[in-house]
Amino acid sequence: MRPFETALLAANAAALLVLAVTRLRRSLKWLPLIPILVAVAQLLVEGFRWQLAPAYVVTLALVSAWLPLQNAKRWFGRYRQTAVITRIAGLMSGTLIFLASVVLPAAVPVFHFAAPTGPYGIGTTIHHWVDPTRPEPFTTDPADHRELMAQLWYPAAPNPGAARAPYIADADAVAPALAAMTGLPSFLFSHFRYVTTNAVAGIPVAEATGEYPVLVFLSGLYGFRSVNTFQIEELVSHGYVVVGLDQPGVVATVRFPGGRQIRNLPFDVIDPLVDQSIEPQPATPVLDGTPWPAGLVPLFAQDVRFALDRLRDIDAADPHGVLTGHLDLARAGVFGVSLGGRVAAESCLCDARLKACLVMDDPAPADVVAAGPHEPTMFLTRDAETMRLERRRSGGWSEHDIAMTLGTMRAAYSKATAGAYYVEIPNLFHVNFTDLPYWLPASKQLGLTGPIGGHRGFAVVNAYTLAFFDQVLRDRSSPLLAGASPPPAGTTLQVRKPSR
Repeated sequence: MRPFETALLAANAAALLVLAVTRLRRSLKWLPLIPILVAVAQLLVEGFRWQLAPAYVVTLALVSAWLPLQNAKRWFGRYRQTAVITRIAGLMSGTLIFLASVVLPAAVPVFHFAAPTGPYGIGTTIHHWVDPTRPEPFTTDPADHRELMAQLWYPAAPNPGAARAPYIADADAVAPALAAMTGLPSFLFSHFRYVTTNAVAGIPVAEATGEYPVLVFLSGLYGFRSVNTFQIEELVSHGYVVVGLDQPGVVATVRFPGGRQIRNLPFDVIDPLVDQSIEPQPATPVLDGTPWPAGLVPLFAQDVRFALDRLRDIDAADPHGVLTGHLDLARAGVFGVSLGGRVAAESCLCDARLKACLVMDDPAPADVVAAGPHEPTMFLTRDAETMRLERRRSGGWSEHDIAMTLGTMRAAYSKATAGAYYVEIPNLFHVNFTDLPYWLPASKQLGLTGPIGGHRGFAVVNAYTLAFFDQVLRDRSSPLLAGASPPPAGTTLQVRKPSR
């Protein structure tokens, strides 16, 4: 919780104790007014969030209970019996509401990301890119061109005193879109606008003459470009530039400069269009009258190609004046989670500029399975029993889904010609590959995330992610990938040597 939130709960607890104990009520008679002052300060400095509603109610109730006590003669006189009963009932109710006021903000917190383990600080900039050569299939105007929002995170000198960049720069747009996609009330996501990261906007790059390998990050369906901040920040702290893409048709919504938005389509509309790449159907899926024989995954892979073009321009002359000459595009890779992993595999097949590919927990496209990955690839997933456990606890993951995910990943791995790694992490659920454990600290107890636990899962995913990209893009031998160090959390690792 944030500082003033904690102070408000502490002030409420102290005031409740004063009202409950006669001796304290006499010696600290004015203390129950302090929560009002703290509540006002909290609202002015940190802002309202719905999880604190019970705390605000407790504050008002404490003052309401305190005021009659100032007329002690009346309170303890002829109304003594009624007053005592009322007071007991009020204290019990106040205690229950107070407990709710503590539990709710802790259960759905304004969370903080753990500091990454690398030596670098983190800077970030945001870019708006328009591809004049491609139409936008997710708008109704045929004159619209394909647009992306991109966020770059880059190594910077540590700056502990600087203001931190927001977790979701467009939280006021993303929160309602997430609510619409999940069927949950929008206010459940409204606190995201208060969450910050370890990054600082626009600060200078770490080394004036340094060049850094570049990685493109792709989110899953209905995600957003920073949904894997736990992983992005770890990579950047170790000397990578990471580019997260908001792609119309993938993320929950994309908001462009000026406020325009492209929200994603309902699941029953978008799902056949993205699944066509893994299970091609004879009946071609259609979007607004346009057939997509190969589905939408090739379109999303073209976004990655376009992003690499724009990164070349940034390396030549960054409009933010930060990264000019600092992008080593000869050492470029891509990683993605869920649908983003599928698109990452397709991108590496189609663009030779990508030298490394990390696919997290999603089926490989049919053409990747047929041809085999052309560049070093890591497949990061779970075992079938963990997927079945997730189905029992939170739904999804039919036997067909399990067979398709693991079967296509293994098939693609077995055909990799440039070397590949296949990793299964037991007790890790699908959303453990994202930041969701930060969103809900009780997600493990609710069955939404796996038994491994959120932070342990982050550590394992980050260990394999960093080891893979370091070995492939920086030629740094990894004891973890060589089997020289014990596998974390019972993971199993298969290694396929290059065959060319």
